[in-house]
Amino acid sequence: MLTEIADGVFVHTSDFIKSNAVVVQGGDGVLVVDPGITSDELADLADDIRAMGQRVVAGFATHPDWDHVLWHPALGEAPRLGTARCAAAMQELLAQADWKSQLAGALPPEYEDDIPMELFGLITGMPSDAVEVPWDGPRVRVMEHRAHAVGHAALLVEGAGVLVAGDMLSDILMPFLDLDAADPLGDYLAALGLFESIADDVRAVVPGHGSIGRAGDVRRRIEQDRTYAEALRDGRVPDDERVGASAPLEWLPEVHEWQMERVAEKRSRFDGS
Repeated sequence: MLTEIADGVFVHTSDFIKSNAVVVQGGDGVLVVDPGITSDELADLADDIRAMGQRVVAGFATHPDWDHVLWHPALGEAPRLGTARCAAAMQELLAQADWKSQLAGALPPEYEDDIPMELFGLITGMPSDAVEVPWDGPRVRVMEHRAHAVGHAALLVEGAGVLVAGDMLSDILMPFLDLDAADPLGDYLAALGLFESIADDVRAVVPGHGSIGRAGDVRRRIEQDRTYAEALRDGRVPDDERVGASAPLEWLPEVHEWQMERVAEKRSRFDGS
């Protein structure tokens, strides 16, 4: 079910880790961002859009993680956009004969048979200097950064003041770093600074996973993620409810410990070079 969170901006939340798909109403149809997750959910999303008297005129993937590059035939054949780096990452994966086998290990087993693969990852890269989504609708600013994944971008729906944050600013997930990057913590902190620079223009924030935040939540979420990232940078144990005894997902503390170890290893290699 689509829920309107601002004028002309709607959200559908999946059962899978509260994954959020965003629908933005335009002049001749809608922009769909990060639709997911199961075939039934995507078909329902398409039905909801048709029930609004709309059609899909564009899609956008905030980054190349599997759960953000899904599609369904019922959504139509609109161009599916992403940053140039996002599209390149998907093209590199799909060019490999065993890409489905590579992907299988990342899919949650309880959903594996329900995730549509036939249109997976077919992303068209925008020009590297693109600053907005090219479509007939409200201005949607593209803010590319390197936090979390290569080619990651947040979107700001300017008139509505909605920040679509991709896999950042979640109330249920701690920061997931791009540990393949040269400076994952520096990249993450830089992206948080980017968000802080437009925080006064944000009236609602939509994380890739988790609850919708309102204007008063934006700076709090930025600061919470910054505190976590700075603790890892400084070799301290973060005081963060998302990875403690009361973590909202039981597997998060284990992932957090693994991430801390990887950061420590990366720091050790850097210090020893």
